[in-house]
Amino acid sequence: MTSQNFFDYIPESKQSLFSILTASTDQQKKVKKSEGSQQEKSERTGGGVTEKGEKIKKDLDKLMDEIDEVLEENAEEFVKSYVQRGGE
Repeated sequence: MTSQNFFDYIPESKQSLFSILTASTDQQKKVKKSEGSQQEKSERTGGGVTEKGEKIKKDLDKLMDEIDEVLEENAEEFVKSYVQRGGE
């Protein structure tokens, strides 16, 4: 029996999008994880770090919103492709 990974069910034309989504999710987790330590640093070092952190957070939020829009537009196509390739 061969093991299949998640990307086996995603059309090749959409795989790069899901790679971006995965990387973005991992990056967002790192940002959330370091948020507490960033807050402590900003309190010690001043407002410059806080402003930079807020800008990064806004940029990440915009990226996630854009990815969500693409997924919403192509959700039906993705599900059809998933079911076809999965054989169910």
